[in-house]
Amino acid sequence: MDYQSVYDAITGRHSVRAFTPQTVEKDLILELLNVAARAPSGTNCQPWQVYVVTGDKRDQIVAEVCALHDAARLDASINEQHTESYPYYPEKWISPYIDRRRENGWGLYGLLGIQKGEKDKMHEQHQRNFRLFDAPVALFFTVNKVMGIGSKMDIAMMMQNVMIAAQARGLATCPQAAWNHYHKVILPIIGAGEDEELVCGMAVGYADTSATVNTFITPRVDASEFTHFVE
Repeated sequence: MDYQSVYDAITGRHSVRAFTPQTVEKDLILELLNVAARAPSGTNCQPWQVYVVTGDKRDQIVAEVCALHDAARLDASINEQHTESYPYYPEKWISPYIDRRRENGWGLYGLLGIQKGEKDKMHEQHQRNFRLFDAPVALFFTVNKVMGIGSKMDIAMMMQNVMIAAQARGLATCPQAAWNHYHKVILPIIGAGEDEELVCGMAVGYADTSATVNTFITPRVDASEFTHFVE
């Protein structure tokens, strides 16, 4: 095996926040998902369902969620009606995680020239999530509600496979937990059953290499900082 190609696909992947409108062929999406489905899962239960959303349905989701996102600025009760089905982030942040979060946020906003307190620009940039950063394809990953937390781990490994396989095929991706707040809107549109829970969304397409935002690459701490050898 050419390990360097595998390493390059992993280290070359990053969250892309500007896409071209170039179409992604259905056969290529199926190819990626077939490769990604080799991800491990507890007792091989393969708990994932994947909805590939394009065209009018994609545009409908974008329009409805963006409208809610705008309305929530004037009516806070809208946010109370649209909450995530499971807590992705902690209720209380501690160091070093909050420090990394802040570094990430201000690094991105700084690159885009958005200063602290510029709420309109922050809102617009946050809404780019719900416009899929102009990607032509949205993937929504769901799991049956009867499944446990381990199934979300299984889906996370499958999603990583999708992103690495996409990288190897010249595609770009951006995993998006932001969609989870609007699962009540999304799930009926994509035809998911009432027994399904939205785990995560993902933008898929071809990166706009001319976009400044795509030069933003997040840092990683060295493995020596989080690795513990127990002998």
